[in-house]
Amino acid sequence: MAGTSFRRALLGASILAGTIAVPVSAQTAPAGPPPEDDAIIVTATRRETTLQDAPINISAIGAETLSRQRIDDVRGLAAFTPGLTITDTGPGSTGNVILRGISSADTQLGTNAQSALGIYLGEVPLYLDFKLIDLARVEVLQGPQGTLYGLGTLSGAIRYMPNRPNTDRISLEYHGRYFGVAHGSSPGVNGDATFNLPIVTDHIAFRTATGYYDNPGFIDYPYLLQQPGVSNPQPVRGDTAAQGSFGTPADYAANFYRRKDLNYERTFTTRNQLLLQASPGAKLFLTYAHQTTDTGGQQANGAGVLGTGRYEAPWRYAEPRSRKADLYAAEFNLGLGGIADLVATAALTNQRNRASSDNTDLLLDLDYGYEAFPAFSSYNTNETLYRQFNGEVRLVSTHGGPFSWVIGGFYNNQRQRSQYREYTPGYNAFGLTPDPTPEEPNRTTVPGIRFRPDDLEYMSFVNTRTKEKAIYGEGTLHITDAWQVTGGLRYYKYDAFAEGGTDTPLFSSRTPYPLVVFAPSRIRSGNTAADGFVWKANTSYKFSDALLVYGTYSTGYRTGNVNRVAPCPPVLDPGQNVCALPNELAYQPDRTRNAEIGVRSSLFDRRLQLTASAYRILWNGIQVPSQTVNGAVGITVNGSKARSQGFDVSALLKVTPQLSLQGTYSYVDAKLTQDAPNILVSQGELFSAFAGDRLPGSAKHTASAQATYTYPLASGADVEATWATAYIGDIYSRVGLRANGEVIPGYVTHRAAITYRTDRFDIGVFGDNLFDKYAITSISNDRSSFNQTRTGVIERYYAQGVLTPRRIGVDFRVRY
Repeated sequence: MAGTSFRRALLGASILAGTIAVPVSAQTAPAGPPPEDDAIIVTATRRETTLQDAPINISAIGAETLSRQRIDDVRGLAAFTPGLTITDTGPGSTGNVILRGISSADTQLGTNAQSALGIYLGEVPLYLDFKLIDLARVEVLQGPQGTLYGLGTLSGAIRYMPNRPNTDRISLEYHGRYFGVAHGSSPGVNGDATFNLPIVTDHIAFRTATGYYDNPGFIDYPYLLQQPGVSNPQPVRGDTAAQGSFGTPADYAANFYRRKDLNYERTFTTRNQLLLQASPGAKLFLTYAHQTTDTGGQQANGAGVLGTGRYEAPWRYAEPRSRKADLYAAEFNLGLGGIADLVATAALTNQRNRASSDNTDLLLDLDYGYEAFPAFSSYNTNETLYRQFNGEVRLVSTHGGPFSWVIGGFYNNQRQRSQYREYTPGYNAFGLTPDPTPEEPNRTTVPGIRFRPDDLEYMSFVNTRTKEKAIYGEGTLHITDAWQVTGGLRYYKYDAFAEGGTDTPLFSSRTPYPLVVFAPSRIRSGNTAADGFVWKANTSYKFSDALLVYGTYSTGYRTGNVNRVAPCPPVLDPGQNVCALPNELAYQPDRTRNAEIGVRSSLFDRRLQLTASAYRILWNGIQVPSQTVNGAVGITVNGSKARSQGFDVSALLKVTPQLSLQGTYSYVDAKLTQDAPNILVSQGELFSAFAGDRLPGSAKHTASAQATYTYPLASGADVEATWATAYIGDIYSRVGLRANGEVIPGYVTHRAAITYRTDRFDIGVFGDNLFDKYAITSISNDRSSFNQTRTGVIERYYAQGVLTPRRIGVDFRVRY
């Protein structure tokens, strides 16, 4: 039945890699001698240091760059961060976030797949993408992180570092943006405000950052069904794809209606912090953050199926998605007499995702004869609840001397509950009608169908829990003032539990309406556990204040889990079985090992800043999507090996005090090094991948360039003009293009802005994707399902994600 489909499981400007310095506000500067005026401070090593002195591969994007480049969320980081690929799949999801090519999954629309890297808000690991407002910087740590960031840092980590409350002065900043989007019919309006309030000087302060984003859509849904179960989704059928159509204008008026710009984004976000400070060495930060995002449809088209256009979705139902997240966090900092600093954090994150989408083609693709009902259509609903608690305690030495150290412990408990349903409007009444009619002479009763007025055809639930504990330590020995050596070790242990069940109420003899019954044979529960070590070794040598060379060997891991399929009985029943064999019940962690060298330099009186790194990552026990032998249910398995190697280069050249040029280039070569049997599925068949096949999802070549010219005025104000260009190379939709995978072509985009800046306000005009480049960003399903016909019904299963078209508008910022 429908529950056996594998595809159903799929539903279930230091912009330049940290070489461009950004001024540091007083509240984020470290104690002691101040850094150079244009130095950016980072804390990725759990200590404050300038970016130039950081002995690891890190990109740091400062607050000025985030605002001037209009980077609102994680998707905006990719174009100018070497080695980072983020698929623009619209506001319905985060998109696939891939560092250094570490990805084995298809480029599927509507996913929030970033499990190979960690995302943090300050000290708190997240599974969501808060808007990037009121941040001191964003740190991107490339490569497996080993000791300090164990959770999920298989390929690296991204840290959003918020501005802290200031106890000295009141401040207020407001930012607004008004713009239009090509191929859309409505304007966009964004606004956010940051307010800092000292309550008790030197002791208590409150800071809030709140924003609302009304981003217009540009994807129309012109073929929505007026009355599901009655309206005909394809009035004209035919034996070949060329013969089918949506019919005449009269057919359209009788069956369809249009909604415009359904891939809109409406996001409300707020982050609130309270600082309680007994002394400079004893601080408590309390944080509450909330964000909701709503959209009405996919940012995708059907590749022209049935004559639909580039910015038209061919699906029969609107496809709304809603994401809601709440974060409660506490961070305590205490100085221990000049010996060490104690940092303790605790955080609770709740997230709820709801989605509904057109399910018709998924059921047609099973080839069970649903198309015999002329008005057949289907939609699904999915709700997933996440709840995560984590805590960490660490000591960071402050006693000085040639040896420094960090020790700590970490705990994480994540729970997930999901419920998925599929409905087939009108199909129940059709299936129960015993007699043919003159209009439908071939109508027959569907065997086994039961009375179900809610038309619930399939339902499943999954509950999971993953607990992880870790202890870690890292030490650094300064052999000389210029030469340091660092080593670290992290021990982790986790256990994972899952239970789930399925039912097919329309076809189940045990399920009288209105019940849904998950029989014992359709419920499974199980657990898995593992432990291990990850570690890091690092050394750097500072030849001068302007030249640092470093080398790192680090490891990373990702936890395993239990697959969401019932176990098979010792003896299989005759007929159809939906179950997992013993080797399909669970999967283990996968691991990476990374070796890299890098250089940071500042030449010609700091007019030229250059960063370069080269790396090689070995990936073992890759977690890959697969399916069960019995029932073809989607599961995750461990299989094969891969490696990713490449290099990153970024530079900033201050040609004159007014003109600066910036550029980045990244090369990523990620491929399998061992055959991977039967890991891909297309048209119900299993396909293998082989050693040498390129991994999907990431571009082999990416590059960016930017020019900024600032013209000072006699009044003290400036006029700033910027032009930025980004290139993203081609991407594979599936490993090695196997199983009907395809090449997603590369593309180039341009953005520009002219801004008038004063101490109190900025105002300017901007354009993103200036030449309105049309580009495909992702593929859902595979090309073999394009124009596929089932008894004259043309499926619309295949989809292509599309790039956001040209945006032109006005941007302003006011400071008090």
